[in-house]
Amino acid sequence: MIDVEDLIALVRNYNPRTDADLIRKAYLYGQQMHEGQFRRSGEPYFTHPVAVAAILTEQALDDATIVTALLHDTIEDTKSTYSEVAAMFGEEVAELVDGVTKLTNLQLSSSETKQAENFRKLLIAMSRDLRVILVKLADRLHNMRTIKSLPPEKQARKARETMDIFAPLAGRMGMQQTREELEDLAFKVLNPEARTSIIRRFVTLQRETGDVVHRITADIRLELEKAGIEADVYGRAKKPYSIWRKMQEKDLAFSRLSDIYGFRVITGSEADCYRVLGVIHQRWRAVPGRFKDYISQPKSNGYRSIHATVSGRDGKRVEVQIRTRQMHEVAESGVAAHWSYRDGERVHNPFAVDPAKWIANLTERFDTADDHGEFLENVKLEMYSDQVFCFTPKGDVVKLPKGATPLDYAYAIHTRIGNSCVSAKVDGLRVPLWTRLKNGQSVEIITAEGQRPQASWIDIAVTGRAKAAIRRSLREEDRSRFVKLGQELARVAFEHVGKKATEKALRTAARTMGLPDSTELLARLGSAELSASKVVEALYPELARIHPAEEIDARRPVVGLSPGQPYRRANCCQPVPGERIVAITYRGQGPIVHAIDCPALIEFEDEPQRWIDVRWTEGRHPPVHTVSLNITISNDAGVLGRICTLIGEQKANISDLHFVDRKPDYYRLLIEVDLRDVEHLHNVMTALEAESDVAQLERYRDLSRKP
Repeated sequence: MIDVEDLIALVRNYNPRTDADLIRKAYLYGQQMHEGQFRRSGEPYFTHPVAVAAILTEQALDDATIVTALLHDTIEDTKSTYSEVAAMFGEEVAELVDGVTKLTNLQLSSSETKQAENFRKLLIAMSRDLRVILVKLADRLHNMRTIKSLPPEKQARKARETMDIFAPLAGRMGMQQTREELEDLAFKVLNPEARTSIIRRFVTLQRETGDVVHRITADIRLELEKAGIEADVYGRAKKPYSIWRKMQEKDLAFSRLSDIYGFRVITGSEADCYRVLGVIHQRWRAVPGRFKDYISQPKSNGYRSIHATVSGRDGKRVEVQIRTRQMHEVAESGVAAHWSYRDGERVHNPFAVDPAKWIANLTERFDTADDHGEFLENVKLEMYSDQVFCFTPKGDVVKLPKGATPLDYAYAIHTRIGNSCVSAKVDGLRVPLWTRLKNGQSVEIITAEGQRPQASWIDIAVTGRAKAAIRRSLREEDRSRFVKLGQELARVAFEHVGKKATEKALRTAARTMGLPDSTELLARLGSAELSASKVVEALYPELARIHPAEEIDARRPVVGLSPGQPYRRANCCQPVPGERIVAITYRGQGPIVHAIDCPALIEFEDEPQRWIDVRWTEGRHPPVHTVSLNITISNDAGVLGRICTLIGEQKANISDLHFVDRKPDYYRLLIEVDLRDVEHLHNVMTALEAESDVAQLERYRDLSRKP
């Protein structure tokens, strides 16, 4: 573990005016708070906060961030409190520590709805102070470096979360070095065989061709010396994960990959960047279509550099990145460059992005998302996206994510332009709407009066803004169809309780639920924004309640628990009477009943003391056991109504219905059905499978849902 004086020395290397006493105080306080705590590896726990602080010194960050790193687990894992941290180290540090604590408690890899909400919280934390994310990324980086001490299943879960969330976030912030290391550490866990294979290929390649990096670096230096340009030249082989991703994207074998080496030329001025580009293009042949000028068109996170791919020695392709020293600092640190220090002073790098403006740019369109799924789609797209720059016919620049189409371009100009788009011209030539746009292309959108968005556009568009606008338009256009569908759902739901869905009854239900009229109620029913059971409950709460069957008390259907002991059915496997079951005890709550074949039981194999032998009470059970059915049906008039009728005819209640996927020719839905037992389930599924418009049907079990 780094001792406090060595840590202070690391900070003094870039900030001689650091408050050494504050860092010592935080170091000793954190050490005291974590006394007696150990990591999975057996090391004292405080080695982790110290390592996180050391990582942040590599980014030359301010004292408040370093102190936050030392204290980032105190409020969560020790007896320390917010008020105590604020009293000892100031409100700024306390706010940062509290922000890191809240981020640590977010379950970013949970179910979609929860994940979307937690992403919102993550973005809110970023908007308050981006240093919270810098500490969290350093925290995740050290945890990934020491991940071997965790059980294999936790390693896999952490690695997947790192690959899906933290690595792209680091990349979106411009912290490419952090992103590459996080990706490679996660890759090592998720696919060790592939990583080892790539490293082995590299060793073989170097044995066959010698040190290509050293030779090409020397060649570039020689050409620059001839031209009288002073610059630093660096070369390296690309990371294993970067190579693996290229192999997957391009469907190429390792032997056919060409640009597996990268080189950087760091100059003294912007003018020298373009002089270097000229020298390189004179000496080596440029690869068509592999040139990007991020100096004239910088990325939103401040990244500036010229990327040129050329054919080097022996015809091998190499990528050369050219930038100034100030640009290089932003390229290495990204948005974090805003807080960097040098010689005791905050560095005023003209290329460093104001974090507040960057966050506003990142989130400006998220508020247009109408639901959790759209929000999640938008935020993940923003984190993963690279950019292309296209031009309007008047010469204005439009920024779009990599892979964007003319449809995305049209909606980026204006929603009205997107909705009325019929075709597009790229560089003067008419192209299909699904064409992928490239840097520097000029795009003209052709519109027509009366044109409306098509359902197929959802699959063509890439940006969240375009997808949201298309969905909104389709919802408005399909309103009449949803109203008809809602009428059928309402009819079935009302008949289930012995009532009729009259216009008066629907108007009353709409008024009770705070909706303007019955048409709006039916439209929401048809679009699955509202469940039919909720409408029935609004009018007939007593009838909507599920009453116990005569033979068996619905409150005590399980034998083997103590009298009066509360329990719950597991959400993951949704066991029903007739299936073998077992109960698992959970701390702070009653037992939870799982089906005996539930995969979630694997994690309790080594804890037999938590298992309780239980069984269902014999006899006729009431239809109170909810089961999820994953069903794909053809998109034809009346099909969903017939499906609902079939379920009702089997004396089963549809408690909820959710559209998972909508295509021009089919719908995929999750239907929640209340059943008596496994035989009742079999009867319902048999009736549905016999319907010609049912393409697929299966019992849906979601292991990501908590018990």
